[in-house]
Amino acid sequence: MQYPTIRFHGAAGTVTGSCFVVETEAALVVVDCGLFQGSKTEKELNYRVFPFDIKAIDAVILSHAHIDHSGLLPKLAKHGYEGQIYATPGTVDLCSVMLPDSGHIQEVEVDHLNRRNRLRARRFLEPIYTANDAHEMLHQFHSVPLERWQTVAQGIRVRFWNAGHLLGSASVEMEIGDEHSIRVLFSGDIGPTHKLLQTVPEGPANWDYVICESTYGDTDRIDATDMGRRKILRDEVRAANRHHNGALIIPSFAVERTQELLADLFFLMERSEIPSCPIVIDSPLAMRASQIFQAHERELEHGDLLARAMRSKNVRFTESVEQSKALDHMHGFHIVIAASGMCEAGRIRHRLKNWLWREEGTVLLVGFQAAGTLGRILADGASTVRIQGEEIAVRARIRTIDAYSGHADGPELQEWVRNRLPIARAIFLVHGEDEALVALKIRLMNILPENRIYIPRLDSAFRLDPDGPVDISPTRPPPRIDPGQAGHRDWNNDYQVLLQDLQDQLRDAADDRSRGVIIRKIRRALEL
Repeated sequence: MQYPTIRFHGAAGTVTGSCFVVETEAALVVVDCGLFQGSKTEKELNYRVFPFDIKAIDAVILSHAHIDHSGLLPKLAKHGYEGQIYATPGTVDLCSVMLPDSGHIQEVEVDHLNRRNRLRARRFLEPIYTANDAHEMLHQFHSVPLERWQTVAQGIRVRFWNAGHLLGSASVEMEIGDEHSIRVLFSGDIGPTHKLLQTVPEGPANWDYVICESTYGDTDRIDATDMGRRKILRDEVRAANRHHNGALIIPSFAVERTQELLADLFFLMERSEIPSCPIVIDSPLAMRASQIFQAHERELEHGDLLARAMRSKNVRFTESVEQSKALDHMHGFHIVIAASGMCEAGRIRHRLKNWLWREEGTVLLVGFQAAGTLGRILADGASTVRIQGEEIAVRARIRTIDAYSGHADGPELQEWVRNRLPIARAIFLVHGEDEALVALKIRLMNILPENRIYIPRLDSAFRLDPDGPVDISPTRPPPRIDPGQAGHRDWNNDYQVLLQDLQDQLRDAADDRSRGVIIRKIRRALEL
């Protein structure tokens, strides 16, 4: 008998690009197919050939709609996958707007890049896929309710369990084999205990193998209750309102995070805890996603609060480009929530170009910022940044809060794993940067033997034997990138920092002679 294998083609040593491939003698199933975000080195993986045979895929399982889990599905279909994509009803509904939006953003971003490339005599790029490509593959989705078994391939069946992370988010229970089956659980993204619109994660116990996310494995949130979260937001809004003509700019994921912020801001204004002011949702995707949330209102915790917030006279959505551009001319204190949450694409980049250089502005980062993203660069204290080829000074207040994370923290992840025990063979820790992965491993050593806890690297592979996993990672071909680069800044980030440091040195030099000395030293270093 040949035992099944699992390959980690994304979210291994990094937080994005989630993609796992389970293969048996009779079937090949892909769990998630997400977009890589972060450094240019990682994002370039989105343009490369998939590291598996598309024609051999029997089924795709999708844990939830976030782009780092679903964002390469249109590419998969564009390059030949014609089978079904199994997901919960909420995930199917959200993907119907999120994937075309992702395609549209790629078209716009590539168009801007090609305009600059034309001036620099560089080669033109093609979008990974277009909005039309995404629309054309939506019929491949197959809706499966929570807690109902679904056979997806010969000898493989799956069942979804609420993950508490996002509308429709699920952990994926997988049974492999007809007799003496191997039980595998993919956590997906696990939500925190106190999440405004979601109930606590659920799932059965007693597994052979568990693949567990680790995003905040090194974090222990102090006060993550509804009251604590709203107090943190209240204080940030009050501080941002110190300028009459200021603005609070909140980069946010368009789906769920935006709706949570909107509901809490409405709650605080309703109780006069913050001043009443315009709240602008500057994201067509957020508007369409909010409509889907309204349609699923009965499934949501506090769905009625969100519905009331969306009807508030203080709230408005921008649809057209003209409406979005008009925000640059707003007077009086106002709040703008715009995608994307890591500031990598979308209208938030325009809002940042308009506000980062202004001292009366405040930028509030409310979600995870992957290494190498503009959001992380701002969070790390950059004095200038580049947006769409332009250098922007950072004079606005940059604030970061963790109260709106959609992910469980370290203690909550440990408790989630405890509730899945016994885990007979092994647990694989994924979807985390190095510090979080190591920290979660140390936490789990209190409830599991160390030799059952694995941290796979990008493109590694394991055979799922009855006695435990066997590393069968190939040496040829080599990994698509050095696994040590995943989840880290790359040379592109270091180059931008070097340029900024050089500009600062030249600006602060006493005179032109001193500047000449600096330049000569650099030239000598380049000649070595």
